[in-house]
Amino acid sequence: MNGKLVGGFIVTAAVLAGAAVYFLQEYYFYERIDPAAVAIRLTPVTDAAPEAIPSADIRAIDATSSPIRFRACFTTPVSLATLTETYRLYDDPVPLNAPAWFDCFDAGAIDAALNSGAALAFLGESSVAEGVDRVVAVFEDGHAYAWNQLRPDAGE
Repeated sequence: MNGKLVGGFIVTAAVLAGAAVYFLQEYYFYERIDPAAVAIRLTPVTDAAPEAIPSADIRAIDATSSPIRFRACFTTPVSLATLTETYRLYDDPVPLNAPAWFDCFDAGAIDAALNSGAALAFLGESSVAEGVDRVVAVFEDGHAYAWNQLRPDAGE
């Protein structure tokens, strides 16, 4: 009988701990950001300071627990041709997964589009935090996504 109690306690504790970790990672740390407080910026090819681009329908989340938790979905009327002539492309974009409830951001689909050429990645802002860049991916139809990612040379 004692073995069943101890086993039951261990299983219950494991389930509660797992539920707590899931809740913390998916919900607790993230906050929705007021769209009026989000300015989508891109870095010009001239290495000037990042400048805001026209954007609408902004949905964004962030967390103070990590500098790479920022995610945003938006649209822009600026064409890819204009963007590529004006702003710096980003060499190694790696979209990071977003919480499941932030359903406008699908890292897998964004990554596939970047790999196929259906979308292009631009340097939004360099060093939004130490060793972290903001990357912006734009599709031909104007849908766009932004996230923070570790700079490829940050570990060197």
